[in-house]
Amino acid sequence: MELTLLGTGAPDGLPRPECPCAACATARGARSRAATALLVDDALLLDLTPGAVFAAARAGHSLTGVRQVLLTHPHDGPAVELPAGLPPAGRVPDGRVLTLISGHRVRAVPMDAPGTGYEVTAPEGERLLYMPPGAAPAGLADRTAEPYDMVVGDVVGRPDAVARLRAVAAIGPATEVLAVHLDHDAPPGPELDRRLAAAGARAVPDGTTLVLGGYHAVPDVPRRTLITGGARSGKSVEAERRLETYPEVVYVATGGGRDGDAEWAARIGLHRERRPAAWRTEETCELVEPLASDGPPLLIDCLSLWLTDAMDRVDAWDDAAWENGGESALRKRTGELVAAVRGTRRTVVVVTNETGSGVVPATAAGRRFRDELGRLNAAVADECEQVLLVVAGQSLALRG
Repeated sequence: MELTLLGTGAPDGLPRPECPCAACATARGARSRAATALLVDDALLLDLTPGAVFAAARAGHSLTGVRQVLLTHPHDGPAVELPAGLPPAGRVPDGRVLTLISGHRVRAVPMDAPGTGYEVTAPEGERLLYMPPGAAPAGLADRTAEPYDMVVGDVVGRPDAVARLRAVAAIGPATEVLAVHLDHDAPPGPELDRRLAAAGARAVPDGTTLVLGGYHAVPDVPRRTLITGGARSGKSVEAERRLETYPEVVYVATGGGRDGDAEWAARIGLHRERRPAAWRTEETCELVEPLASDGPPLLIDCLSLWLTDAMDRVDAWDDAAWENGGESALRKRTGELVAAVRGTRRTVVVVTNETGSGVVPATAAGRRFRDELGRLNAAVADECEQVLLVVAGQSLALRG
């Protein structure tokens, strides 16, 4: 099956007309995107957009052989003129199967938002799932089919759609996941590529032609990622974003609860509200065991609170206790954690606080904590394939 993406943008395209935002201002040339439309084997057109004939011509294709035009979602704005020679555009009722004269079978897949998804099976057996903007499949619990060869959908706007498909093995290790319907809410340039790669997905320019079933490079998803940054920099949001396409995640909170602290309780509540319902939370500072065991991805938030607990255990805040065994006991505990990060087979995202960039602490205990957190951050970073620094909500790749 040959698939040509005539457009990969949101229904209004990118940049949006008359929009002054920074994303639209930089979406020029190769970064501009027409509304998403897919041409399958020059026989099936999924979504009809303005300029489809010219987009196909620029990609080296023609619409003269198209036998069916199917729409996935309500199209707002002025009506799109149907190019001469194309059959009328329509939609297939959910669950119905349409067989084309070209031999392709198209099944309408119910969505949880207005619109229809389409599962396309080529005569040779390759299978494609295409989803409308802002939608995820509904009713997947009883699915028993093999994984799709390719899934095309709104990965940025609906990452949970990928999670749902992974949960029922509709997306497997060899499934190619393409992000389309890209709007000005998506980060521009390399940041988009990095974020999608963390989800095992990618975006391609308008006019790209892909062959299903052929070899394709799988996005390099790092097993271990360390995310550092200052207070309220957005590092926890970045960590959660990196795992939002996984159907199950264990969120390890090292801060625990603080009786009577309303402000701390409010912070914990905000974190919990952001997490998908399928994620499981464990409040513990015992990290070696979960790192050594098998299971779903881990999100550890955060190392600075873990270190506070570790220093409490050895009374590291007291100078005499520090000199009389506290330092060596802390080194042993941090060494065990670093070794567990090195040996883990799970996907792990670890959050920490960047230290040493501000005012020098006024007390010896404060300086000791700063120094030990700096050492711990460096040691864990050495064991991670990717290290990110988050500043003002923007992620900078320090490694990977």
